[in-house]
Formats: sequence, structure tokens, C-alpha cells
Amino acid sequence: MPLKLPEIADAIHRLAQRIEAPEHLLPTFGRTEDGGRPHLEVDERNYHFVVVERGVELERKTTPSIEELLYYVFASVTFALAGQKKTLPGKDPRRSMFARQVKLLSQLSPEWAQREAQAHEEILQRHPFRDAW
Repeated sequence: MPLKLPEIADAIHRLAQRIEAPEHLLPTFGRTEDGGRPHLEVDERNYHFVVVERGVELERKTTPSIEELLYYVFASVTFALAGQKKTLPGKDPRRSMFARQVKLLSQLSPEWAQREAQAHEEILQRHPFRDAW
């Protein structure tokens, strides 16, 4: 039986405190704000990470695993946090963003950090860094 939304919210808020993530970057619970901010849903078997914007569902990730759901949440949160910092002039901004994101995730779960680093590597195989000369 999946955890209920209040229990999930408590877990997310505890983890968010560890990386000083502001409330506005966290998902909502059981309802959408319909502005691109993720929200979470729970049914009798699964957890759902959902993004809705302008009445259109843009993304839905479904899993029976609370660990997987938390990874979805914090991959999103840490990406937003990493993007708030200045990047190095003349360097592909992904260089510093990817490194910051993995560092933040490592404060929450070494497995999440490793998983995200692997996702970054896959992105870079298709779309390598492009620094200005």
C-alpha cells in the first residue's frame, strides 16, 4: 500500500531542508497549480509525478516505488536550484549546472547523484559541451 500524500509531503519537506530548497520549487500534493509546477498523486498501487501547464499534461511519471518518486522530485528540484547560480563566462552553462545538481543530489542520496550523473553523460554523448572560443 503506497504512502499517503501527507506522509510523502513530510518526507519531501525533510529532504528539502537538507539542501535548503525553497517551498516554491517543491511539488504540490494532490492538485495542480496548472503552471508547470509538478504535483504528486497517489492511487491504490502507484505514485505519480505530474506536470501540467495551461491545462495540458506535459509529463507523467508513474512508479510503485516511493524511492523512485523521491528521485523524480529531487531531480527536478536540484535542477532548478543548480540553474539559479551564475555560470562561467565562455563555458557551456551545463558544465556548472550539471556539477551543482549532482553535488546537491549527493547530499540526499549517493544513488540519486550517481543516477543523475549517468543521465548527464547520456545527454553529453548526444549533445557535447559547446564552449565559446
